[in-house]
Amino acid sequence: MATFSNTTNPTSFGIFDSDTSFISDADKIVTFVKRRLGDDILSVELTNKMIFSNFEESTLEYGTILNEFQAKIHMLNLLGYSTGSDLQDLLPRENLEYLGRFAEPYAMEAGLGGSYNTISGSITLEGNRQDYDLYSELKDAAGNSLFSLGANASTSSDGTLHLKTKMKIMEVFHFDPQAAYRFFDTTSAINYLNNEFSFESFTPETIFYVLPVFEDILRAGQLDTSNRVRRSNYSYKITGTQFRMYPTPTGVLSGKKLWFRVRHYPDPYNPSYTDNSKYGVSNISNIPFNNVEYTKVNSIGKNWIRQYTLALCKVTLGRVRSKFGSIPVPGASVSLDGSTLVTEGRGDRDKYRTELKEMLEKMTYGSLLEESNKRAEQIQKQLKFIPIPNAIFIG
Repeated sequence: MATFSNTTNPTSFGIFDSDTSFISDADKIVTFVKRRLGDDILSVELTNKMIFSNFEESTLEYGTILNEFQAKIHMLNLLGYSTGSDLQDLLPRENLEYLGRFAEPYAMEAGLGGSYNTISGSITLEGNRQDYDLYSELKDAAGNSLFSLGANASTSSDGTLHLKTKMKIMEVFHFDPQAAYRFFDTTSAINYLNNEFSFESFTPETIFYVLPVFEDILRAGQLDTSNRVRRSNYSYKITGTQFRMYPTPTGVLSGKKLWFRVRHYPDPYNPSYTDNSKYGVSNISNIPFNNVEYTKVNSIGKNWIRQYTLALCKVTLGRVRSKFGSIPVPGASVSLDGSTLVTEGRGDRDKYRTELKEMLEKMTYGSLLEESNKRAEQIQKQLKFIPIPNAIFIG
């Protein structure tokens, strides 16, 4: 009888053809399948190659279900990870990188971080002029336009320029961008002494109270708002690319600068820094999971593979026998059980897949923690029945 080792191209894909454990079990699986299908009494119309290929498919199916399970429970920790490594045998450490990544857009909108740079520039006010075009008049300190029309526009066939991106105004202010936090007015002599002599947090004018830190934070916000509102008699409105001041600036403001903090359209694939994680794992198709090594499969897995192989062989044999409804014999004919074998094989195949998936679902982190919690509660209940010994005092 031809063995696995001396068979040319014994399996369809040859994935496990060099695995010594797979080779050893392949010859045994032939005997197992044929005996289970009644080969000792009635010939089983399956070649060794058919059984070898079903054996390979069963091993691949087992590995696929395991990898799907691994991908499901570890997906959040694998997002952005390099796609060039084999991870199915490793247990990753939990992290919150995905959470920080999801929160970045909100931080960016709040001006507290994010993945995209903001830039500052100014427009020069003119007396008796109310409207300004931000896309052409907003300049940096060197006088360069913050919105380069040539770099951010395309020209159509009729010569019309079309903007490909846009600026978003993040902040408008009329003073140098610096932190303004003080408890005393700038004209206070005590304030100057504090700055010059480092009196720390107390002065002769100070009355000490035990106050929570949020009071200081609120006061800082109050002073910042005061700088932006009370010190300004002007408001503004932005429509499209146009910036309009209310009321119309007088000649006194001519030549003064009005500052803006802006950012360009955030390209999700090109943040301001080099981010190699965008080339990493993005979905289940590029998670670096290879085929399981048959040698590493334990007895539980190998038994599942044997039973699944038998189910696949039933389907294969049933299809072979379905090609012939019956076989004529002298004086009668023998009906074949092709359709019965196909139905039975498919039922067994689906049953084994369902059982394996259900078992793996019970092994998720949440399920394991739930079972551990139940066990701890039961132990506590049992410990309540243990009598507490009376204290013995010696003295």
